[in-house]
Amino acid sequence: RRAWCGGNAMANVGIVIVSHSPKVAEGAADMVRQMVGDAVPLAHAGGDPAGGLGTDVGSILAAIDAAWSEAGVAILVDLGGAETNSEMAIELLDEDRRPLVVVCNAPIVEGAVIAAAEASGGSPLDTVKRMAEELSPQ
Repeated sequence: RRAWCGGNAMANVGIVIVSHSPKVAEGAADMVRQMVGDAVPLAHAGGDPAGGLGTDVGSILAAIDAAWSEAGVAILVDLGGAETNSEMAIELLDEDRRPLVVVCNAPIVEGAVIAAAEASGGSPLDTVKRMAEELSPQ
């Protein structure tokens, strides 16, 4: 079921890509955008605040806001620290938004492409998450 947005258009699930590398996050997001166009809200967060390797809860929160959709947001992460910081960012969201944001246990590039393709077809958040996790090579 797609969520209504703006009174007449349907909203697709948003996708956030979180990587320890700013270049990996940007590259994965670029790949998704080239494959699905503007059909899904898309944002990325990569690197620490100084531009080095790492992740930052504030940057992840900003990416969630940038990709926000009433249909929800699926986050794809590369390493454990990215997952931990993404979970922390979710906890900092308003209580009504928290259930609409999930971290997918899928490879970052393949998972993001599959999640975005599924989201572009209007699938709900739970389907987007499940398909990314099931169809991605593990």
